[in-house]
Amino acid sequence: MKKLEQTWRWFGPDDPVSLTDIRQAGATGIVSALHHIPNGAEWPREEILERKHLIEAAGMQWSVVESIPVHEDIKKRTGYYERYIENYQRTIRNLAQNGIQTVCYNFMPVLDWTRTELTFPLPDGSTSLRFDMTAFAAFDSFLLERSGAKKDYPKKIVKAAEERFDNMRRKEKDRLTKNILAGLPGAEEEYSIDDFQEVLDEYKDIDAKQLQKNLIEFLKAIVPVAEETEVNLAIHPDDPPFSLLGLPRVVSNAKDLDAVFKAVKSPRNGLCLCTGSLGVDPDNDLPKIAKKFAKQIHFAHLRNIKREEDGSFYECPHLDGDVDMYAVMRELVTVNQKRDIPIPMRPDHGQRILDDLEKEEGNPGYSAIGRLRGLAELRGLELGILRGMK
Repeated sequence: MKKLEQTWRWFGPDDPVSLTDIRQAGATGIVSALHHIPNGAEWPREEILERKHLIEAAGMQWSVVESIPVHEDIKKRTGYYERYIENYQRTIRNLAQNGIQTVCYNFMPVLDWTRTELTFPLPDGSTSLRFDMTAFAAFDSFLLERSGAKKDYPKKIVKAAEERFDNMRRKEKDRLTKNILAGLPGAEEEYSIDDFQEVLDEYKDIDAKQLQKNLIEFLKAIVPVAEETEVNLAIHPDDPPFSLLGLPRVVSNAKDLDAVFKAVKSPRNGLCLCTGSLGVDPDNDLPKIAKKFAKQIHFAHLRNIKREEDGSFYECPHLDGDVDMYAVMRELVTVNQKRDIPIPMRPDHGQRILDDLEKEEGNPGYSAIGRLRGLAELRGLELGILRGMK
């Protein structure tokens, strides 16, 4: 029986979690990217090779690129988008020439992910990432003061947001802003509130229909290169899977995914099954989605969340929460038996536990020990399912 490939996200030489740490955690594959290269630029072959050699010297392989950022001009089809698409094509070729065959990417406008709290306390004393709808509405309506923001929330939320804002100290407002802006692509760039609003304004004439069209045009340009080089493309779902700040979302549910895969039909045009992102929407049946898009799954992010009634959610241990991780893992294991190359999966985020609570925080959600726990739990779950299938 074939096992999924156990992988781990590594942010490069400056990551506080070392390659030695990762190998000791039991992962055999690394998920990494060249974060120091500006968005839109071509990744040079020599830089790819240098990163690959670092990983291999530690006894592992570079299994997945996460991510080659999609420049905002491509998403809007404005400015220098054609040049950036050409750079994207060349980067895929350069990766393939170095034996890296899976690329994860997303098509979320402006923000790659959004949370309001990065150290949300859980009952056991650990901390996690949380999206608080009231806090987000307070940022959107009263800090950012986006035009029309209040219309995007139920009146009950707006009222609670105003009360929250009125009782927030300057330090709390600054922290909320910093937490939300941490989701900017790779967090390489620093934005003020005014800068951020200017970026949002660039999308004022782009609705979901137009953004979806732009995504499909992008795929028409890069999927042929993926086919030529035998690289698997894995689109990451929207995180969270609903509109924020007036921005459209086009990869939030099975209907969205169906449209993407039907518009550009290719076994290389695939999905990163992120249970934590899709799972926020209770209408997303994760095992059903895994089964429906089995042939398109090229990568899996396994994370669990706990939903709250008002649309808020927080990240919880991998085998707890509202995502039926057993059912999802069973579908993945079943799909994996039909693959020549195993599907890479990684524990997506983890709680800060034990002495990680005392360390300086690195990349939000990517502490070592919480992910070690997650990988161990997922590994055991997979083993139990495999034994039961014999």
